[in-house]
Amino acid sequence: MKNLKEIIKGIRISSFTGDKNILITEVVFDSRKVTKGCLFVAVKGTKSDGHEYIPSAISSGAAAIICETLPSDIDTKVSSIVTTDSAEALGIAASNFYDNPSSSLKLVGVTGTNGKTTIATLLYNMFTRLGYKCGLFSTVCNYVVSKELPATHTTPDPVQLNMIMAEMVDSGCEYAFMEVSSHSIDQKRIAGLKFAGGIFTNLTHDHLDYHKTFDNYLAAKKGFFDSLLPGAFALTNIDDRNGIVMLQNCSAAKHTYSTRSMADFRATVIEQRFEGMGLKIDGEEIWTRFIGDFNASNLLAVYSASRLLGAEKGEVVTILSDLRSVAGRLETVPSPSGISGIVDYAHTPDALLNVIDTINKIRQGGCNLITVVGAGGDRDRTKRPKMAEICARGCDKVILTSDNPRTEDPEKILDDMEAGITPDVRKKVLRIADRREAIRAAVMMANNGDVVLVAGKGHETYQDIKGVKHHFDDREELARALLIKTE
Repeated sequence: MKNLKEIIKGIRISSFTGDKNILITEVVFDSRKVTKGCLFVAVKGTKSDGHEYIPSAISSGAAAIICETLPSDIDTKVSSIVTTDSAEALGIAASNFYDNPSSSLKLVGVTGTNGKTTIATLLYNMFTRLGYKCGLFSTVCNYVVSKELPATHTTPDPVQLNMIMAEMVDSGCEYAFMEVSSHSIDQKRIAGLKFAGGIFTNLTHDHLDYHKTFDNYLAAKKGFFDSLLPGAFALTNIDDRNGIVMLQNCSAAKHTYSTRSMADFRATVIEQRFEGMGLKIDGEEIWTRFIGDFNASNLLAVYSASRLLGAEKGEVVTILSDLRSVAGRLETVPSPSGISGIVDYAHTPDALLNVIDTINKIRQGGCNLITVVGAGGDRDRTKRPKMAEICARGCDKVILTSDNPRTEDPEKILDDMEAGITPDVRKKVLRIADRREAIRAAVMMANNGDVVLVAGKGHETYQDIKGVKHHFDDREELARALLIKTE
């Protein structure tokens, strides 16, 4: 429990009524989770407005309310705080309630369209190998030292976020690495957190179903860097045209990285094979288990951030050469048939282009690239035809299929994708809505030396259909199909 006065410290308060000295049992923003003695924060969400549930929260025992508009008939026995931004207030209140755990950690946020999971996870692995206790927030999984916690969102809600960080502090963590999504920035989920550094990867077409325009999407990412304090570092990829924008009006120490031009930290690709690639980073030549120019950029970001956090160059380079790829990111699936199976999380036009370009640079002449790809339902429809077009242009055969259709008709999603296929490449493209059958068909088409790429789901182990999650793992399905091929 904590005193209300301590919890609301730092919140922009328009008016206050009641007793600031009451003890609060917990901070809640979901009225269904209200318990006696809690603080209920009414937040305007994308689907519902928490202000509508204030009476319900009070009747369930809430001792205090934070909101933007106070109901006229509110119970005067309940302490009430009116603020201009209850989403921001929720982040600050949650942070205060859990004793501001981010201030006891060296917290580094990674934002951008692609590369967030890889960079955050590799930094967690890097500093764990350096001998530190670390925490991780990622799309794939959250970790408190070695304890695994399931991840339901790229960036958790403010209460969960601070609760897990408090557990990190209690477990002796010194560092925490976090994927910072554009949704979490826009929705103020990271309000109240103190970051030791921020990393920008790149910005390409994604999440326009939520942000509506690319400028809004850019502004959300930049908002994270604008919030960094003096004493923190801001590390940006200047190979992306929006990289330098992130540093404008940023109070943190500014640093750049690049694989193509002059920057504070530089890397070049020396050699690439399916087994890995050779890099030259900061004058040191190393062999890594990763492939792709985009992964060269990711590894450079990991190296740069590690150095900015004070790690010694020799140790960083040694560990970097031994780190392994994140689950579902250009993950190879072994096959005795001579076919190369690859699973990747690529679910945006730019990510698909990067993966396909990487495979095309490495595969031998005469070998075909067969790609299975879908697009998620209830998400940005404008990227669907672009994804299909990129695959048709860069691959020898393409099978359009379901990803997570959610509440949409899979055939309608495939119609949207197929709209991007021009007549000159149409003969390369098939459509098979059943994802399992699509993967099997791709393998049956393949011959010795060919590459089968299954894109879109990566590490996910489910398929979301009509609101129900069914077990489905691309890696399992591809491995099973490759095995059948050899029988």
